[in-house]
Amino acid sequence: MSDNFTDFNNDTLPAAAVTHLNFPALIFGIFLIIVVTCGNVLVCISVYLEKALKTTTNYFIVSLAFADLLLAVLVLPLFVYAEFQGGVWSLNMLMCDGLMTMDVMLCTASIFNLCAISVDRFIAVSIPLNYNRKHVDHRQIILLSATWLLALAVASPVIFGINNVPNRDPTECKLEDNNYVVYSSVCSFFIPCPIMVLLYFGVFRGLRRWEETRKAKLRSSIEACRKLQHAAITTTLAPVPGTIPGPLPMPLPRIIERDLAQSRMDDSGDYIQQEIPYPRQYRENSVPTLTFSQQQMKTRAKLNSRERKAMKVLPVVVGECLYW
Repeated sequence: MSDNFTDFNNDTLPAAAVTHLNFPALIFGIFLIIVVTCGNVLVCISVYLEKALKTTTNYFIVSLAFADLLLAVLVLPLFVYAEFQGGVWSLNMLMCDGLMTMDVMLCTASIFNLCAISVDRFIAVSIPLNYNRKHVDHRQIILLSATWLLALAVASPVIFGINNVPNRDPTECKLEDNNYVVYSSVCSFFIPCPIMVLLYFGVFRGLRRWEETRKAKLRSSIEACRKLQHAAITTTLAPVPGTIPGPLPMPLPRIIERDLAQSRMDDSGDYIQQEIPYPRQYRENSVPTLTFSQQQMKTRAKLNSRERKAMKVLPVVVGECLYW
């Protein structure tokens, strides 16, 4: 008789502990679930339907979107339901353990997917000749598989009953073992976050080295063209007696002059374009080159587009990691 009375109290305690209903939390939670679900579904559908988006990097993004989608469908509704009831857990403890398992695994999978994306970007910049951008090879398969297997390994202690502690409060659904909380935090955040920062720092440095090499090659090529142009102009303006002057060489195209000015300003911070003393009829009949003295301050303030992308991706990735 006493056992039945105890079971009755345990079954009805969560429901009796509900003192008020939190409607703002319910509205915000439903809105958040809809936004997260629709956004990640659109990402998956876009990559599936658009052939141009089926690249190696986007497969990692799809894996990240899939983890967030499962989080929105399987985890967030139960948390919203608990918050709607004033933070009281009114379901059984078995469902609570399942919720904690899915929460830890999917949040860890999201962060590990971000880490895998940074590894993939580092490989693409460090060894571009060995990087396959169109098809998934064994390297990407290993990264994707390791992401989910490691996430499952981090969450597995909850499955095996680490949350079943004595005198557990049935009105709360949380991780009960403090040692496991520290373990999951270290595996899910404190290890991946520094790795991502270091990898993106390596990506940034690799892009800078690539850009410096490109500028050096561009400068040497354009300087060689300009020397040939000067030599041709000198020969044309002072022809050998008894010969017919040939046609004047055309000036460098606008885009080349602009790249030369850009590369010089990026290196020295100050560049004044040298004017070639072309004859009057040559200047009137040829295609004019561009002068960038008015745009020096504006151009000097601009970083290379690839470096800007790397600088934008880094805070976004680390910020999302901090958010989780």
